[in-house]
Amino acid sequence: MEKIIESLKTLWDSTGFQSGEPMYFNFIMIILACILMYYAIVKKYEPLLLLPIAFGMLIINIPGAHAILTEKPLLDFVPVMDEAGNVIGQTMETVSIGGIIYYLYQGVQLVIFPPIIFLGIGAMTDFGPLISNPKSLILGAAAQVGIFLTLLIGLSLFKVIDVTDPDKFAASVAIIGGADGPTAIYLTSKLGQDVSIIAIAAYSYMALIPIIQPRVMRLLTTKEERLIRMDALKPVSKRTKIIFPIVVTIVCGLLLPSALPLVGMLMLGNLLKESGVVERLSKTVQNELINIVTVFLGLVVGTKAYGPEFLTLKSLMVVVLGLFAFVIATGSGVLIAKFMNLFSKNKINPLIGSAGVSAVPMAARVAQVVGQKEDPTNFLLMHAMGPNVAGVIGSAVAAGILLAIFG
Repeated sequence: MEKIIESLKTLWDSTGFQSGEPMYFNFIMIILACILMYYAIVKKYEPLLLLPIAFGMLIINIPGAHAILTEKPLLDFVPVMDEAGNVIGQTMETVSIGGIIYYLYQGVQLVIFPPIIFLGIGAMTDFGPLISNPKSLILGAAAQVGIFLTLLIGLSLFKVIDVTDPDKFAASVAIIGGADGPTAIYLTSKLGQDVSIIAIAAYSYMALIPIIQPRVMRLLTTKEERLIRMDALKPVSKRTKIIFPIVVTIVCGLLLPSALPLVGMLMLGNLLKESGVVERLSKTVQNELINIVTVFLGLVVGTKAYGPEFLTLKSLMVVVLGLFAFVIATGSGVLIAKFMNLFSKNKINPLIGSAGVSAVPMAARVAQVVGQKEDPTNFLLMHAMGPNVAGVIGSAVAAGILLAIFG
């Protein structure tokens, strides 16, 4: 009986209830994770991103799981030293090595996952709408206003509070405005800042685009503007589509080498697709490769939302400033489109300006949905794809500029 009681006590001591962690923080994050999973599964708000992130938040906040997932106990021989520091023997002890999350996170820490994601995005992207309507570049550039305006605020704010390297941290927070998770991870890692809260904020706002953007778009436009019909895009030749990624890579490499790891991989993926001679590689990059990396990246990003470390004033400021950057980026694209209409004979539907953020193709789809609520026969998707893919290039270039300045 005593052995049974002792075994039961040992079992109880190994449960999460005896982990010694401040569980109220964990339970807050578990509730938040369940809410995000509801939006991913029931509302279908970008489930490819939101579901693995939310599940990562769930498992890391189960009391006692943090140590198991980030470390792994292992019996090993440890040297025994005398007072002079000489090895006089060895003993068997339990040491800790990395757990599964630790090793998966190296893809983020060593900046491996972001360029691979860009490779897949490039292979899935059609730059035809951008090439057909070069004005889209202006809308894509306008959306980057959110990044640089937030940077100016962050440079002042983070010098007041206790933040290591406030300039670099401000740059990392500002890039959230591009609504591009891989770019945010790339820049933050390169600047030596904590990736966790930046990545969570960036990916969360990407996933919540269908909730956030429509409110900004309706606030800044009239019904008449949302009803504007645009002329059909001119077709783009295959030769032009092949030349485009090569030219962009050369120009970007010469003017801003720090952005080349992202832009170069983006253009390589697109060249694989448009060349038509490596269909097998193109399909692999578009499907298996990017899907595998997306699962791993979403999971490890979610596991960085560990309650006791995540629920801090610093994290709250990042979330608020990140939301500000994203809203300003969305609004800037809409307002610049309205400004361009003052001088343009062929009017632009301002809704497509919101797609200047980097989230491809979800931002373009949202512009289409909002437009069709006013007129179900108005198709804006391909027009919105122009600013959308311009935003991908723009956010990568913005990251390169910030890295060149603060790196």
